[in-house]
Amino acid sequence: MTTSDFILETRDLTKVFGGLVANSSVSIGFKERQAHAVIGPNGAGKSTFVNLLTGHLPPSGGQILFKGANIAGLPAHKVTRLGIGRSYQKTNIFPSFTCFENARLAAQSRLPTSMRFLRPALSYAETNRKANEALEAAGLAARAERVAGTMSYGEQRQLEIAMVLATAPEILVLDEPLAGMGKEESEKMVALLRDLARRYTLILVEHDMDAVFAIAEVLSVMVNGTLLESGPLEQVRASKAVQDAYLGDGAEAY
Repeated sequence: MTTSDFILETRDLTKVFGGLVANSSVSIGFKERQAHAVIGPNGAGKSTFVNLLTGHLPPSGGQILFKGANIAGLPAHKVTRLGIGRSYQKTNIFPSFTCFENARLAAQSRLPTSMRFLRPALSYAETNRKANEALEAAGLAARAERVAGTMSYGEQRQLEIAMVLATAPEILVLDEPLAGMGKEESEKMVALLRDLARRYTLILVEHDMDAVFAIAEVLSVMVNGTLLESGPLEQVRASKAVQDAYLGDGAEAY
């Protein structure tokens, strides 16, 4: 596979904290409109990798190529404006605002400047349209006027994804979107993510292996800050090295 096949790619991406090498020469390519899961046990370096991809940490070495341009070291707000949206392990919403207000604020963040005091925010028809479309895409159109803090945990996680969608991303980087969910909520989230993967590049960090196998087309496995293996889902699942390191008989290690 050539570089031109990837919308986002890391080359020898490395992050060192003092004497700790959190990521060591990690090279992974992500194709457009493909669901790609990054898995591994706690301490494998997944969170560091996500923070590097999204500009929350500067790398110690290596490259991050977005559409061929090296964006390594750009701060998070600039990475977001390029079209790389991210959700977090912990729900990150405004609980006292309605769903629509949450989504509208996210959409408003993409305006050339937020320093606009002479017009009410509701007058921005394009921003409102993006907010409503994001809620629709996340399955929350009927909850638009619901105060976010009064909704179920699963719906709050959906709202966080809606807020990411409202920023008009090309890539969705989702950090454990199913964490803390029950069976019914997890099934709903899996269905949503499978739908989104048809329209966006989806980079998924997740411990729920049933969800990973239901969503992902490509799997990258990390161990001790390094990339153990990366490739089509079934190929990686069949890898003896991956089975020995993680999957075992039923992927319980995840």
